[in-house]
Amino acid sequence: MASTQIYRYLDLSPISKKTEKVDDRVGLDPEGYLIDLDDWNPQVAKALARAEGRELHEEHWEIIDIVRGFYKRFETAPAMRPLVKTVTGTLGPEKGNSLYLMRLFPEKDVQESPARIVARLAGLPKPTNCL
Repeated sequence: MASTQIYRYLDLSPISKKTEKVDDRVGLDPEGYLIDLDDWNPQVAKALARAEGRELHEEHWEIIDIVRGFYKRFETAPAMRPLVKTVTGTLGPEKGNSLYLMRLFPEKDVQESPARIVARLAGLPKPTNCL
């Protein structure tokens, strides 16, 4: 479950002119997850990625859309194994494997799984079974 206490803000000002948001920032918890899941939109995902030194391409959006669909269906973000299984079922075995996901969402400063990274970029809570 996402924290309800704001630890820091994500600045949306470089992209806020392209979004319908009134506020130029969204609240994040200490691990970088959104405080209010309703704040998410593609521009927020781009800002989160930019803040982590990432750039989102079509391949990333495929996975983000799959994870958001998983959350809509099960009301939880998938941990690594369910993520791989869901991606395999949707996009096939060439993209539904942990090596592909690790290349697509490599860890940066902190050791974390692609499931945690994609959940954060998708505006979802941290997967419950991820360390």
